[in-house]
Amino acid sequence: MSLLTILVVLIGAGLLLWLVNNFIPMDRKIKTILNVVVVILVIIWLLKAFGLFDSLNNIQF
Repeated sequence: MSLLTILVVLIGAGLLLWLVNNFIPMDRKIKTILNVVVVILVIIWLLKAFGLFDSLNNIQF
């Protein structure tokens, strides 16, 4: 996966969150939950993109 793809996805996710937060009338609690979910999904996607998520799955306790 190229660095340009990662950059475009991060900018797109940030722009989407900004648009939702500024232009869609919603309760503040719902916006907070939406922001947290999107940030967690982006972090998981980044971990998978850099190959770190697979190594985390192999850890046994």
